[in-house]
Amino acid sequence: MSLPIAPTTGPRRFHQASWNEPIVFELSTPGERGVSITPVEPAVRDAVGDVLADLPAGMRRPAPPALPEIAQMRVLKHYLRLSQENLGSDLNVDIGQGTCTIKYSPKINDQLIEVPQLRALHPAQNPDDTQGALELIWRLEQMMQEISGMDAVSLASPGGSAGIWTNIAMIRAYHESRGEGDQRDEVITTIFSHPSNAAAAKVAGYKIITIYPDADGYPDLDALKAALSERTAAIMVTNPEDTGIYNPAIREWVDAAHAVGALASYDQANAAGILGITRARDAGFDVCQFNLHKTFSAPHGSGGPGAAANAVSAALAPFLPGPRVEKVDGRFVVREPGELSIGHVAPAHGVILHVVRAYAWIMALGAEGLLTASQIAVLNNNYLLKKVLEIPGASAPYATGRRRIEQVRYSWQELFEDTGITSEEIGIRMADYGFHYWTSHHPYVVPQPFTLEPTECYSKAEIDEYVTALARVAQEAREDPELVRTAPHNQTVHHTHHDDLDDPERWAVTWRAYRRKYPSAGSGRRFGEVPADAVAQLEESIAS
Repeated sequence: MSLPIAPTTGPRRFHQASWNEPIVFELSTPGERGVSITPVEPAVRDAVGDVLADLPAGMRRPAPPALPEIAQMRVLKHYLRLSQENLGSDLNVDIGQGTCTIKYSPKINDQLIEVPQLRALHPAQNPDDTQGALELIWRLEQMMQEISGMDAVSLASPGGSAGIWTNIAMIRAYHESRGEGDQRDEVITTIFSHPSNAAAAKVAGYKIITIYPDADGYPDLDALKAALSERTAAIMVTNPEDTGIYNPAIREWVDAAHAVGALASYDQANAAGILGITRARDAGFDVCQFNLHKTFSAPHGSGGPGAAANAVSAALAPFLPGPRVEKVDGRFVVREPGELSIGHVAPAHGVILHVVRAYAWIMALGAEGLLTASQIAVLNNNYLLKKVLEIPGASAPYATGRRRIEQVRYSWQELFEDTGITSEEIGIRMADYGFHYWTSHHPYVVPQPFTLEPTECYSKAEIDEYVTALARVAQEAREDPELVRTAPHNQTVHHTHHDDLDDPERWAVTWRAYRRKYPSAGSGRRFGEVPADAVAQLEESIAS
């Protein structure tokens, strides 16, 4: 479908580059090299040979790794072509990433992490040689203490869900230290808190009790009080929830948990709308965690690497994971986990590159800048809320007529009932306009959901552009539903059938698996030519 030239606020003409690019292994030509290396001198070869001979057999490869053999220029073109077949936050308006929170990461921060002094660091180096990096870790922990209001912070957790796991591990260790580990076997959460809270607690062995909203759409305080008991280990809640609704009774929730001897854990993986406005300590929480790769602009990285900051009260400080960085007589020393610590939750000191990015972002903004960022995020979100609700068929369930914080979980249920077009199909069609779009966590408590979050990064013009595309797709669903149902049309990929995704027998996630399933791959074919047996399987899948 050809798109007209759009006005400033409308969807622009877009068609994804399509190179039919083969994977790099298929580009390999035996003997082709990217660099011509001078032969190793005999004396050096002999010396290295002696070293290799001393290595245990289990550490030596029986044969060289089967790496692609390809010239530099072809490598460059290969990866540039692949980059043109992607959507990303540097190319499009990533409002549709929802609870994953995609922010602009200033490019100067990427330059900072590329300095050789940082890139060459090794976690096993002598602390005397890594004082600068250790100081950065220590300083960022001090900042996170101030931002959260808590007494101690660890940056060891390597991501959001890992940060939540660290929370529940500390909670379990705390109760065990008091002789109540067996007694307290329940964790309470809410249906719109991030699912990792329930998942981490379940993996830790706890029974999960889930609280649903009251008639007004807010977490039900009476239901919480009815669920609390001497068996409760903790409440683990996100606030604002993943609907964007802020629980105004959050202090009462925490006080009710404390009244039965339970702890309160605050999931602040996304705190984009509350920095400088409210803190975990202000509501009485015992432990909280932030995602540096969300709130503090470090790139999300398509699921990794992430980085978390776990902040605790003084009572939980002994249980923080290690190693810890401490300042002693003007020097920075590394302390291994103490007797009560939950130990290591990741290698070394966390993801140092994200530590540097987050530190730089906070330092660039300062306290007033963090507050301004939150205010703009809330403003952007409520402007977006107003514009989306003007689209026929869109709604925002729960807390009707109320403002939201930094995101909203919307619903296309009315549009679905009128057209049969699902939220997922609308999301795929949005990619034809160059936009990303996310539905929601499962289960779909909000019917036909879509979750949008503009953060503070996007301008009014960009928000208008996104909403205009969304409205156009909703109109297409009414006027030409088949166009939406068969999308994408302007992308590098065809319409994907769920039976392909749901059948592990068709998956080939590595080159070795691909060669096993399609033996003709890479043997006598042109670059990019799909094996005949793969084509047959694909045609059979489409036909079915």
